Amino acid sequence: MDIAPVNQAHPDALSPPLQATPDDKLALFRYTYEMDKMLLVDKPKGLTSARVVERIKRKFNVKVGHTGTLDPLATGLLVLLTGKRTKNASLFLKLDKAYEVKVVLGISTDTFDLEGRVLSQSNNEVTREELESVLQEFRGDMWQTPPPFSAKKIAGRRAYQLARKGLRVDIPPSKVSVYSLELKEFQFPHFVLACQVSSGFYVRSLAHDIGERLGVGATVAEVRRTRVGPYHVEEARGLDEILADD
Repeated sequence: MDIAPVNQAHPDALSPPLQATPDDKLALFRYTYEMDKMLLVDKPKGLTSARVVERIKRKFNVKVGHTGTLDPLATGLLVLLTGKRTKNASLFLKLDKAYEVKVVLGISTDTFDLEGRVLSQSNNEVTREELESVLQEFRGDMWQTPPPFSAKKIAGRRAYQLARKGLRVDIPPSKVSVYSLELKEFQFPHFVLACQVSSGFYVRSLAHDIGERLGVGATVAEVRRTRVGPYHVEEARGLDEILADD
């Protein structure tokens, strides 16, 4: 039997078959089938992406890499590659993404989410109409500054490493795109957005910038990633379910 390995130029394509001897055919098949996979994980809240990778690596004794981090606060789709498919990670990094995010108005934090230190608070109320008006400014192409607590590198070091030490973090803005931005719910001081965005986009920065524009501050309460490129969270499996596999 000829075994078709993963084509490294495209994550879903097949290369010409390899010729295997009768003795190593079964072992070769087991390796390509069990170890060169793409795993769609529905990440639970509270775990870092690195921790998810570590747990799957330990369970299955295979090389594992992710294709774009999710904050510990976030849930939803985390695309993992195993075995030789880890070489294809860069093909996934530039895919657009979709999120649902719950934001709370009237509060600003240093991490741009509720897990951070509170910097300011406001009792000024915002109407739905005022929010809708501001949201129009956040559709299309724009320059966005990543949060100081992010994985962006500054002089070879992660921004969050500097921020945790209380050092000033100046991250240059990046060009990003918002393909759609919909206000799903509004009940002051909370609102929920659904957005489809380009790679490199930070939902925490979106919430922070909206709060700044409204003059009351805003920070992220919940984030769920629902899509990465053509892959949807509905196709994903929970981490505990994956770890329960033999």
